[in-house]
Amino acid sequence: MSAQTGPGPNDAQQRFWSEGPGRHWVRLHRELDVLHARLTDIILDAAAPQPGERVVDIGCGAGAIAIAAAQRVGPSGHVLGLDISEPLLEVGRDRAAELDTCAPDFALADAQIWAHEGAPFDLCVSRMGLMFFADPVEGFANILTHLRPGGRLVFAAWAAAEHNAWFHVASEEAAARLGPSEPGDPHAPGPTAFADRARVADLLARAGATEIGSREIDTTLTMPGGAAEAAALARHVGPVAAQLRAKEGSDEDAQAILAAVERRFAQWEDARGCHIPARINLFHAIRP
Repeated sequence: MSAQTGPGPNDAQQRFWSEGPGRHWVRLHRELDVLHARLTDIILDAAAPQPGERVVDIGCGAGAIAIAAAQRVGPSGHVLGLDISEPLLEVGRDRAAELDTCAPDFALADAQIWAHEGAPFDLCVSRMGLMFFADPVEGFANILTHLRPGGRLVFAAWAAAEHNAWFHVASEEAAARLGPSEPGDPHAPGPTAFADRARVADLLARAGATEIGSREIDTTLTMPGGAAEAAALARHVGPVAAQLRAKEGSDEDAQAILAAVERRFAQWEDARGCHIPARINLFHAIRP
């Protein structure tokens, strides 16, 4: 793959995930992989990577999907994890180095303008990694160029915040303490930018994809350590962290918000952990 140099259209995202709050994802990658484990299974079961296939994981982060996909395609296949954050990729490379066989490769690139020089891929997957393009149509179109004709694109994105307690509980408790957040563009790059499935289908069609489909899936985000562990994670990942930054909240504010979040998360707690209701949109498309 050719090296990417100079400024790109998603530089703000690169700074966020490499230098800013995204650094928490590096430190907390194990907890986040546990939280999102069911999503990994849902995506790979739907994508069905086959032995010998070439797979690219866009927005691979610390490598959970890429590593799991590599085990499915086996030694005759190949998996490339692509991300805009070098610190997260370093974690993925370290994890892959511990594998005896079927380890994926990782590369730093902005998928919206990425230029791959090797053989085309059979499959592109992504776990919550495609909602951050400055220009989604350009991003999707570029991904499609790296698939073989008939190649599959399968990815998950969050449904609307009201269907995801991780988002709406945290937002409500942060607003109760700090005041409401400023309304923004619901389609701007961000976690719930692909909540509207019809809009995403249109973006994919404009990018040149065919056989486009999607479905809602209700699942859970599980933290084995219970509501307290989930609330502690919410301090650094999600709306609580965003609102504390935006409102310049104090440590006292953070403690009060997280105590309220933990109380509400406790309703989904049992002996096996805290199972927070979640809804995702699962999309699929084909390169013609």
